Amino acid sequence: MAGDATGPAPATNPSSGSRALVVWTGALAALVLAVDQLTKWWAESALVPNAPTIPVVGDLLGIRLIYNPGAALSIASGYTWILTIVVTVVVVFIVRAIGRLGSRGWAAALGLLLGGAVGNLVDRLAREPGFARGHVVDFIDYAGFFVGNVADIAVVAAAVLIALLSLRGIGLDGRRHTDERQGGETSDGAGSDGAGSDGTASDAAAGSAPSDGDRGETA
Repeated sequence: MAGDATGPAPATNPSSGSRALVVWTGALAALVLAVDQLTKWWAESALVPNAPTIPVVGDLLGIRLIYNPGAALSIASGYTWILTIVVTVVVVFIVRAIGRLGSRGWAAALGLLLGGAVGNLVDRLAREPGFARGHVVDFIDYAGFFVGNVADIAVVAAAVLIALLSLRGIGLDGRRHTDERQGGETSDGAGSDGAGSDGTASDAAAGSAPSDGDRGETA
């Protein structure tokens, strides 16, 4: 009975927080996807393809509709189907990683990354000229350097957030890897000190114990 009374308390379910993060990540990805597709629909209905840029913030930001067969900056324009495969693999990897989430920061990063990746993947799968070869709708002109979309913004924001989390040593599970290393070094040091303390105590005990000759002389 006493053993039962002093036994460890039942463990709580640690997966409840992970499930909430998974739901939050999925909701963020869905929001990014919806905004991306709605803005692309607006761009196609309101703008003429390859027309001159319409200024929004002077020469820094404008609106111009283009159809991009490649990646960012129109890189690899002749390999659209390869880019489709690569993005599909990335999406699968993100979905699998979401199950190990333990950090709200990583949940935000993966939600943005997943939404942006799926947003452009939908274009490649569903738009002309055909399945897996579709051209991505771009309409945000950045000072004439390149033209992007909302999905691209989400992907860049995710990359910045992932870099910050990595610099801070925060893993996907929410643990700080720097703290774990410091904790391990502290434990090793404590063990060495403990061994030294035991040795000192043993020496003191051995030195203070009277020998047989001393007991005999005393007697």
